[in-house]
Amino acid sequence: MSQFIYGIDFGTTNSALVVLDTTTNNIVKLFTTPSLLFFPDTGRPEDALAFSIGHEAVERYVESRRKGRFMKSIKKVLPNKSFVDTRIGTKRYTIEDLVSLILIHLKKQADEFVGENVTTAVIGRPVVFDENPEKDALAQERLSRAARIAGFTEFYFQMEPIGAAFTYERQLAKKELVLVADFGGGTSDFSLMHLNPDAVHQADRKADMIAKGGVYIGGDSFDSDIMWHKGTPHFGRGVKEELTPGKSLDLPLSYFQNICSWEKMNFLDTLRMRTNIGKSYVFSGKNPLVKNLLTLIEDNLGYVLFKQIEKTKIDLTHEEEAVFEFSQHEIDFRENISMNEFEHQIINKNLEKIEDYLMDFLKKYKIESKDIDAIFMTGGTSMVRPLKNIFVERFGDDKVKSGDNFNSVAMGLAYSFKVLQQELK
Repeated sequence: MSQFIYGIDFGTTNSALVVLDTTTNNIVKLFTTPSLLFFPDTGRPEDALAFSIGHEAVERYVESRRKGRFMKSIKKVLPNKSFVDTRIGTKRYTIEDLVSLILIHLKKQADEFVGENVTTAVIGRPVVFDENPEKDALAQERLSRAARIAGFTEFYFQMEPIGAAFTYERQLAKKELVLVADFGGGTSDFSLMHLNPDAVHQADRKADMIAKGGVYIGGDSFDSDIMWHKGTPHFGRGVKEELTPGKSLDLPLSYFQNICSWEKMNFLDTLRMRTNIGKSYVFSGKNPLVKNLLTLIEDNLGYVLFKQIEKTKIDLTHEEEAVFEFSQHEIDFRENISMNEFEHQIINKNLEKIEDYLMDFLKKYKIESKDIDAIFMTGGTSMVRPLKNIFVERFGDDKVKSGDNFNSVAMGLAYSFKVLQQELK
């Protein structure tokens, strides 16, 4: 049996793999990649098989002038029962096929580093892939099939916030009751655990795990909020079309709901939908804002647009005002966003849902705020200031901690290997 196992955090935005030496219980290497795929469209179907992953996917997507299939937020498709497969070139890909490409990419780098084929892994999963139990189970089964395709024969699933807890535990000097809050691109997950630096090498930790839960809101939700409030008015939201003389109606709401999330934007990129939007353009009196919508879809500008949204969100982590601007293919707009507007008008509803869930979570398990020694916030979305403020205001600034926002989960997944083995005995 190999002395190495892998901890794998397949994320909505980024994915990470850590190599754990089980003889020392120390991490010896970390590999990361954006969770992106690009399949080029050269006019020759067989060329679509020459896909790219991660940063290379972005580079080739830009070099090709956005000709091809660019995929992000693949993790969010796992619980989608209606997604069976998709044809790219001459081949059909299931969602597990697509996920496995990223897992294979990470595994290959790790195998080359350790000099052997490692087939054992601890794979992270959110507390909720979906709030529907049937869809949640489907997502994990699909992730299991992806792991098998990638070459893993022995693998365990661990809740992502529990993985983060095991990472935080190694920073402690004494026992603590810790609420781990893991905020990713797709979900906000919580775990409540007794952590003890003297127990990091113990296998049986069942008694320390008090509660876990989560809600299907994450960084992508905040991106969608920015797009809805500040982006969609520049693509025709609020414009009317005159389908019959003297009778004007608002453009279909579905246009704007779909352009507010990356994975739904592709729904508009069909002949039928492009035709419908083209008709709306004519019936709106050739309104330039509706022309913007057509251009956005026809010129495949979604990725570029959402990168600007992400930049705006990142700028607001350290500035009191940021600019959301976009200038591509005759689409040109600029929107100033203050921190006050961002917090109280743009993302306020999703912030309230997260806070309401947190309060219900603590109430369900009869935990008072004063009983919790620390809040460990991790995940890229944890850096959103209004989100962090919820915890600061409720628990106190001195209790709110953070670590490696992007890799804490992957490291903790590897650390939890012996715990999972013990649980399954």
